[in-house]
Amino acid sequence: MKVILAQPRGYCAGVVRAIEIVERALSTYGPPVYVRHEIVHNRHVVDSLKAKGARFVEDLAEVPLGAVTIFSAHGVSRAVEADAKHRELSVLDATCPLVAKVHSQGQRYLAQGRSVILIGHAGHPEIEGTIGQLDGPVHLIRDRDDVDRLDLPADARVAYITQTTLSVDDTRATIDALKRRFSDIVGPETRDICYATQNRQTAVRELSKLVEVMLVVGASNSSNSNRLREIGADAGIPSYLIADGSELDREWFAGKTTVGLTAGASAPEVLVEDVINALARFGAVEVTTLPGIDEKIKFRLPAQLTAPGAAASMAFDPSGP
Repeated sequence: MKVILAQPRGYCAGVVRAIEIVERALSTYGPPVYVRHEIVHNRHVVDSLKAKGARFVEDLAEVPLGAVTIFSAHGVSRAVEADAKHRELSVLDATCPLVAKVHSQGQRYLAQGRSVILIGHAGHPEIEGTIGQLDGPVHLIRDRDDVDRLDLPADARVAYITQTTLSVDDTRATIDALKRRFSDIVGPETRDICYATQNRQTAVRELSKLVEVMLVVGASNSSNSNRLREIGADAGIPSYLIADGSELDREWFAGKTTVGLTAGASAPEVLVEDVINALARFGAVEVTTLPGIDEKIKFRLPAQLTAPGAAASMAFDPSGP
């Protein structure tokens, strides 16, 4: 069996930054540190950090007063920020800088007097955080089918922003529908959607031309991982989202000789290796990597974790940044 790996795959810079924030916080301040929501959507990552002393909560009421607390990569609302300040929590913000960029774009459009349309999935933590960061009404739509349902006149001054983990193609279709409906509309280009989302989707499209089965390593609640599986399926390739090698089914590969393998932006490479090892139990495998983009982007850590005397400064300023 020939296994072809997508390039790029797995961790993006925002996920690397978020995980490093938790690990450095544990090293600097000692366990426990508290993390609101899963730091990233991957059970393997969460369980690994739990074993080191991180405690994951959905409500800040579960966090002791003054404790070191980390906001996940998905971002949080201003109400959550205010609650953390009220509880005198020492906050480290692991919000992905590209998610924070969406927040800034939305706020800028509101300041221009425009109605903001947010393209995304209701209930996703990134969407909840984005809506909660904006000082004005936000119209949430999922796709182009929702555009005609918007209760706004055709000549309204509107702007759109997007969830970072959506399919670039799906978002483009929705944006085109918005531009047909509204005469005065602005918003970022699709290339401004998360670079990691776009790069991984492009790699899967190329990989789909070469393989008979597509495997995507990622969590079932990972939006970007689900989109990768959908792209493979849309290309007519049997495509499966799996957490690790234990979820493989031998029947998927009956009569197949080429398998594509990629991973969502929150899935570590160790899980890709686990899948390869599991495939090897079905028979001999030959592993190659499809040429692709070599991502070199890195995001800065919060100053509290890099400045001299970081632990002392957090101790003396329990309200956080």
